[in-house]
Amino acid sequence: MNYPDPNAPGQDAVQPPPGQGSYPPPPSPGLPAAPPVPLGYGAYPAAALPPGMYLDPESGLLLPQGTELASIGRRIGAYFLAIPLCIVTLVIGYLIWGLIVWGNGQTPALQVLGMRCWRPETNRVPGFWIMALREVAGGILENLFGMITLITSFVLMVAGRERKSIHDYIAGTVVVYDPDKVLAR
Repeated sequence: MNYPDPNAPGQDAVQPPPGQGSYPPPPSPGLPAAPPVPLGYGAYPAAALPPGMYLDPESGLLLPQGTELASIGRRIGAYFLAIPLCIVTLVIGYLIWGLIVWGNGQTPALQVLGMRCWRPETNRVPGFWIMALREVAGGILENLFGMITLITSFVLMVAGRERKSIHDYIAGTVVVYDPDKVLAR
């Protein structure tokens, strides 16, 4: 059925009868179907998951089976646990302990609380040098402007879905709770 051109001179606009000429128009024969919608950033198809890994629905991260993203309370506890550990070990003991456990992707406080750092980029526990970057460079940056950067780091950790603070962003790590020591080397 042909309808008059509404823009042609001397013709009034005519509406098609109900049910005809609706928007969007029906697909024309001979045109290919629309491609499927691509997966968003950080989304993994179920078949592409490496063995022993799972997709954490809350953060969108690929994590090892038997671990979970460390809770905010556990992260805060690790921060405050480091203070008495430093005092009890007379600081030098804490530094030596830290140098020993960095190779396992931990700090002394993380080790006591059963947590470990994880690098989603490589799907591995970070080594000594990445942990040194995280603790030394990240610690310096985090304390550079005093309370301003500490509060900023805290807000980033609480508000972000990956629960990363400034030193985690620097090293590309997240902190996971590993109660069964799945990631122990």
